[in-house]
Amino acid sequence: MIINLCFGTRDLERAGAFYDALVGVLGGGRSGQSERSIYYAATGAGAGFAVTLPFDGNPATVGNGVMATLGVADRETVDRLHATALAHGGACEGPPGERASGYYCAYWRDPDGNKMNAVAMR
Repeated sequence: MIINLCFGTRDLERAGAFYDALVGVLGGGRSGQSERSIYYAATGAGAGFAVTLPFDGNPATVGNGVMATLGVADRETVDRLHATALAHGGACEGPPGERASGYYCAYWRDPDGNKMNAVAMR
């Protein structure tokens, strides 16, 4: 089972500002930080997500075909996450809307190019 998801970044301060806003929409926040990484979690939960400068010192790169999906309670939260991502330097990869699967989703990339989406679970 997956315990934590981690995205590499080239700029920890910029990534922190982006994810502070995004995770804030979900009611979570920073659960820890070092000089190389920032950890995020929902209130009362363990670490679920991190952004980090790569350990090997090489530039962070994105994986082709790699995407993290956030399951959220409703369509409004999908809309808010997408809008928040774009307002904080993210790029649209697919606006909020119903997809062929019947799910309501939105897609974006963070400022480092990591791809994410949100799916309304109800």
